[in-house]
Amino acid sequence: MSGIVGILRRDGGPVERPRLRLLVSSLAIRGTDAQEIWTEGSVGFGCALLRTSDRMERQPAILDGRYGIVSDARIDCRKELWAQLSASGREYDKKASDSELILHAYAAWGKDCVQHLRGDFAFALWDLRERTLFCARDHFGVKPFYYSETRDSFFFSNSLGCLRLLAEISDELNDAAIADFLVFGTNYDLGSTAFRDIRRLPPAHTLIVSPSEVHVQRYWSPPVDGHIRYRHADEYVEHFQLLLREAVADRLTTDSTGILLSGGLDSSSIAAVARAVSTNGSARSALRAYTVTYQSAPPDQDGKHARTVAEFLRIPMQLLPMDHLQLFDRWADPELTWPEPVEDPFFAGLFDQTNAIAQHCRVALKGEGIDNLMDFQMRPYIRHLIRKRDWRGLFSDGLTYLRARESVWPGIGRRARRLFASQADGAFGCPQWISPDLEKRLNLKDRFQEQIPLPVSPAHPIAPASHASLSLPQWSQMFELESPAVTQLPVEVRYPFLDLRIVHYVLAVPPYPWAFQKTLLRQAMVGHLPESARLRKKTPFGAGSLTDQLRSPGSEWLERVEWSREIDRFVDRDSLPRLSEASNYAQASVHVRAHCLNFWLQSSRGVRYNVYAEVHNG
Repeated sequence: MSGIVGILRRDGGPVERPRLRLLVSSLAIRGTDAQEIWTEGSVGFGCALLRTSDRMERQPAILDGRYGIVSDARIDCRKELWAQLSASGREYDKKASDSELILHAYAAWGKDCVQHLRGDFAFALWDLRERTLFCARDHFGVKPFYYSETRDSFFFSNSLGCLRLLAEISDELNDAAIADFLVFGTNYDLGSTAFRDIRRLPPAHTLIVSPSEVHVQRYWSPPVDGHIRYRHADEYVEHFQLLLREAVADRLTTDSTGILLSGGLDSSSIAAVARAVSTNGSARSALRAYTVTYQSAPPDQDGKHARTVAEFLRIPMQLLPMDHLQLFDRWADPELTWPEPVEDPFFAGLFDQTNAIAQHCRVALKGEGIDNLMDFQMRPYIRHLIRKRDWRGLFSDGLTYLRARESVWPGIGRRARRLFASQADGAFGCPQWISPDLEKRLNLKDRFQEQIPLPVSPAHPIAPASHASLSLPQWSQMFELESPAVTQLPVEVRYPFLDLRIVHYVLAVPPYPWAFQKTLLRQAMVGHLPESARLRKKTPFGAGSLTDQLRSPGSEWLERVEWSREIDRFVDRDSLPRLSEASNYAQASVHVRAHCLNFWLQSSRGVRYNVYAEVHNG
């Protein structure tokens, strides 16, 4: 995951190369292989390169003397893209790097090149003839892209902290983003950041910058019109196996690859396919599994199940115990900073996990995504069958579903308990300790009602919840927090289940039986995983650690912490309950956000320096 940065002087002035070099040097931890800059009059690109494949790459890259690019990109479906480029008349080298392929795609199709690109990418491309800057972010936002504009200049980077080093960019906070964090735990506006003058390019969007304007446009949405029906059940499984194998193979591009293995079905399936591909396929990579455990918590069985899978697949495994983590552990450490507020007071564990992976691997695979794609709903599917007058399918699928599912009464009971518990524990609704002025000014109560419960997309006829969940803001937050810009370690996390081929396929097949209890994935793993892993049910997240530590001796220090001078803009401290008095995890996880914001405010103000002054003072 290379670090990229760029400057466009919209007033036509020249880009100062020493300044650009300083910005690139701030990204050095993201790219340990090379640091280079390129300038052409009023535009300048910089890259701290991290190589994660055997293809030789230099960035920034130039094509035909007309196009220049800087990118953090991993392109999938290369053979398909080659065929499309050949059909368009482009000549290219099949050993071309990912950034060079993007250049060829833009030369062939202009801004429509994103319709031909698959993979994870964030890039900026300068057209010397048209004098325009074309930028894009991948379909799910796996690669970050931030930008800021002033009267005279446009700046971009895939590191928010890099942009904060620029003196022209205000350090003022974005009150709406901070309020969203306090209410929801994350910023629900995908186009903004915690800072007023720094924007985020949303996933599946392009950005075109000319001397007169900045234009942002969506180029893709999760599909709603897919319709795949096979005569035999085996065909569904075989097609899925093929796609999963291709998705994993495209992500095995380094000599050594880590796998975040929990021992559950999802991560175990990724490990099994990676093992098969690396053993028998062209993408050979030494695999290592990493499993986070909490050995002091008896219900935590991840280590046990992960070891069973690792031994079955003959993959070396390293346990990563996290029992040592304390509330807000190392949040005052200047070496561990994060660009925006985080609601997890045990966030330091991410640094420990990534550090262990970085000792051996530059790439790690993760099993996120399939739960969302297979968020099973029977009612929309029944309605769809009725609309289509598919009486045979309605009878057969409806009957087998009623036989296979649990009794209706436990489900009703669980929903009722969750509803009443949420209302009783005070976690349902806008927190009472939000600053009254902020709540009134931003109309937070109405905003909360608009976002909760999760809006379900009416656009997809048979999988509305799955379709809607792919656009949740939590995706961008997860991807960005796991990036080297935050961890300060050269490890790129990849997500095979969020491969476009798999997304399109799963949203197009019948949800019953294939999404029901993730039947499609379980059938695909027959013979590839131990049965204990293949049939393992979803394990609820262990939520006891937060409340346990808040009630344990020694946690009283949280009530005596020094508060940031800015906190009163957002929090009415007189209304904030003592954390030790939270009756359950739901309450504690909401109230702790105020403390998370306080610690972040104190740390975030210590990371800036004036790049302009450094350049001109030598």
